[in-house]
Amino acid sequence: MTKAELVAIMAKNAGGSKISAERAMNAMVASIVESLRRGRRVTISGFGTFVVARRAARNGRDPRTGKQIHIPTAKVPRFRASRGLKAAIR
Repeated sequence: MTKAELVAIMAKNAGGSKISAERAMNAMVASIVESLRRGRRVTISGFGTFVVARRAARNGRDPRTGKQIHIPTAKVPRFRASRGLKAAIR
């Protein structure tokens, strides 16, 4: 599903316009990104939790040359699905 398809479904279900649904979607995504940027977790009941995790430094290989390279520590976003979402998918 694309963002445009999701916006259309939101507008239809809420009885509003696509423009207002897109604004709501953009505001929600921006709020989640900002909270994660500040290191906070975002929990949406019945859906899941977004968290920031640290990926440890490691060694890798350059695919072109095969030379070993160092990959530094990084912060990465993670999503943990709720029990309700997992049950709905099963």
